Formats: sequence, C-alpha cells, structure tokens
Amino acid sequence: MNEATIILITLVAYKVMMILVGLWAASRNRSEADFFLGGRGLGPLVAGFSYAASTSSAWVILGFSGFVYVIGLGALWMIPGIFAGYAVVWLYFGRRLRQESRSHQQVTLTDFLLQDSQGDLKRVAALAAAVLVLFCFVFYVAAQLDAAGNALTEHFAIATPTAIIVGALIVVFYSLVGGFWAVSVTDTIQAAIMMLVSLGVPLAALIAAGGPAEVLAVLTASMPADYLRLTGGHAGLVLGGFAVGLVGMSLGALGQPHLLARLMAVRGDAERRQGFAIVFGWGIVVFAGMVTLGLSGRALVPEIGNPEALFYRAASDYLPIILAGIATAATLSAVMSTVDSLLLSAAGAVAHDMGINRRFPGHEAMASRAAMFGVAAVAVVLALSLPDSIFNRVLLAWSALGAAFGPIVLFRVTGRVVNAGPALAAMLSGFAVTVLFYSLGAAPAGESILSQAAHLPGDPFERVVPWLPPVLILWFFTSKRGT
Repeated sequence: MNEATIILITLVAYKVMMILVGLWAASRNRSEADFFLGGRGLGPLVAGFSYAASTSSAWVILGFSGFVYVIGLGALWMIPGIFAGYAVVWLYFGRRLRQESRSHQQVTLTDFLLQDSQGDLKRVAALAAAVLVLFCFVFYVAAQLDAAGNALTEHFAIATPTAIIVGALIVVFYSLVGGFWAVSVTDTIQAAIMMLVSLGVPLAALIAAGGPAEVLAVLTASMPADYLRLTGGHAGLVLGGFAVGLVGMSLGALGQPHLLARLMAVRGDAERRQGFAIVFGWGIVVFAGMVTLGLSGRALVPEIGNPEALFYRAASDYLPIILAGIATAATLSAVMSTVDSLLLSAAGAVAHDMGINRRFPGHEAMASRAAMFGVAAVAVVLALSLPDSIFNRVLLAWSALGAAFGPIVLFRVTGRVVNAGPALAAMLSGFAVTVLFYSLGAAPAGESILSQAAHLPGDPFERVVPWLPPVLILWFFTSKRGT
C-alpha cells in the first residue's frame, strides 16, 4: 500500500466521522443559542481543545513552522505574545464574557460589544461589525481552503479548484447540520490530532538530523549567525519594533469572535479555568514541536521552494510510510475542519447581527444555514482567484479584527459603558489603520514567505499601532459604569 492510498483511506474515514458528528449534533439545535453557542453548555475539554484548534491550525502547523524555518530563533518572539493572549482571554476576559452572555442572552460577540447601546446608531454599529467580520473571515476561510487544496493537489492527481470545492462542501455539510456542537466536537478531535502530529513529525525530523547537538552544529556552520540569535540580527529601535510586532500578535486574540464564543459558551467558571489549563498545555506541545521542526528542517533541507510545505515533506521523508500517510491526512483534515468555526461566526454576523433571522420568524436556523453557505461560497471564489500565503492572509484577518473589536472588549470588561457612537468609531479606525499598514508593508504579489519575512520585521505598525486610535477614542468617550 503506497502513501497516497493511506492518505486517501485516512481522509475518507476522518470525513465520515465529521459527518456523523454533525448528524449527532443536529438533534441538539433547538434554538438560535443552541446553533451558535451550543446551549452554553461546553465542558472544559471541549471548550479548551476547540479554542486551541480554532486559534492555531494551518497557521501554526504549516505557517509557523515555515516562519521558524525562514528566520530562525527570532520567530520565538511570537510565542510569549500568544501565550499571554491565552491567559488574558481565559482568565480575565472570560469571566465577564460568560456571565454577561448568560444574563443578557447574548448570542454573538457583537451583542456583547453593543450591550450598552440603543437606537438607530446601534443598528448601524451592528451592521458595521457584521461587515468587518464577513470581510476578515472570508479571507481567513480562503486561507484554510487554499492550504487544504494545495496539499490535496500535491498528494493526488486532482486539480486545486476541485480539491478546494470538495473540501469546502464536506465542512459546510456538517457545520450546517450540527451547528456549534458539531463544530466544537470536531475541533476537539482536530486539536488532539494536532498534538499527536506535533510530537511525531518534529521528533522524526530531529532524529533524522542527528539530534539537537547536530542540528545546532549544522545551522551554526551553514546559516548566518543572526539565524540562531533571538534578536534576529536587529538592534536598537529596529529590534524593539521586531519584538513588539511579534509579541503584539497576541492582541489579535482579544477581538476574534470565533474564539471568544468559546468563553461565552463554557458551562461555568470552574470549567473556564480548567479550559485555560488545557489550552496552555496544548500550546506548549504544539509550538515546541513546530520550533523543533522548523530548525531541524532547515538543517536537513537548506533550501525548500515553499517553507509552508515543510511539515508535509518532513512527514513523508522521515516517518514510516503508514505513519506518514496518517499524519499527512490527519493534518490536512484538521486544516479543512478549522473552517467550521469561522463559518459559524460569519453566519452569526449575517443572520443574527444583520437581523436576517428576524425577517424569518420560526425559521431562524434555516436563515443561519443559508448565511453560512453564502459565506463559504464567497470564500471558495476568493481561494481560487486570489492565492496568497497562509501566513500572510491569516495575519491580515487576525490583526484587523483584533484592532477593530479588541479595544471595545477590553473597555467593556473593565467596566466602562461603551455606547454605539464610540464603539462604531473605534471599530472603523482600528480596522482602517490595520489595512493601511498592511497595504504599505505588504510584499509584492507572488513573492514567497522568504521575501515577505524581509519586509518590516515583526510589522509593529500592523500589529500594535492600529490599537492606538480606538483606545484613545474609547478613553475619552466612554464612562465608568455607575457614574
């Protein structure tokens, strides 16, 4: 049995399991809150693992391992920010999000953001928030579909468009049928798979490279000295910008609707704290594995056409054929199934925040499913027509939503009253400044991640500066609760 056959069998088995989960979860969807938040009954394991899988899928397995391969130890600056994001979201934001979601029957993050608002301006702000979520998540979903399609094309004699469409149809089916429960359970399975492959593939690559000492010796001899320095060869203000830009990526986690939904849906405070421990432990395993893979891969293969394909190449070259096929298929399936959380949040933006559901009383779930299908269709078109790197596309969506919503979440959690006017101004300014700096700093079309990494290291302007306008707006135009 060859590797392609093993991959195909594993893929089919995995997708059949996902569809069965969707059918099982269908019976649990009796209301809009069930469809979008699983009836607010998530336990710690499902909440923690599904959050982990939603925050780090193709981005860490393919994108981050390739990033380490390209720039070396300087990539480690990203990790403290990511772990800080876990802590802030789960231990600080999470308590208020969960409590208020229950007490005010909030269904989406937009409900939380605009809880203090009333009137026509609230409807305008809700519409603006929905449009921003749609814009960013269409890019985000397209990145995942593009990753899955490229991998399928590499292993099977099928065209990339066909691979993207087939993958999207499978994910959309179980997400449409099962809603939040199906998405959360499948993401839990995905997170467990990612932990396993993040141990197995990097370990195989490290052994093939001769162990840690040999990897260090080869990289010392073959790479520039800056490759093995945490500073990345930068000094002074450039080093500061480099570090702030990479650490500042954690800010994006504070404004992601699909991630914060897990905090709104978790069953209780004890489960929330346990969920944080699960996410933190998961992150240690997965990020340590991808750092090991990036460095070992560079020692083994000094040049590779697409660094984001390093994981697949390592699995194929350094694992026994059966394990390589299973690892590749499982990771590919995980990449595709990450789309589900994004589609669910985007559907919530269209159906709930835009008020589409209210136009179809008694048929809210059907309207939500139609919205999800429409978002998926647009993302497929984008993936087929505007190819880009996984790393590049996801970072745009991540940073833009973080700057648009994160400051408002921060002020709401700290007890400030945020009315619709300041909220709308904060959203639009944060989003606009992110897109501006992204446009100014983006590498020319068609350049590889190697070239992209050379543009403004860490991109501090795109990650951190966009928070300044919304924070200033909210500081001067909000009040403390009760005053």
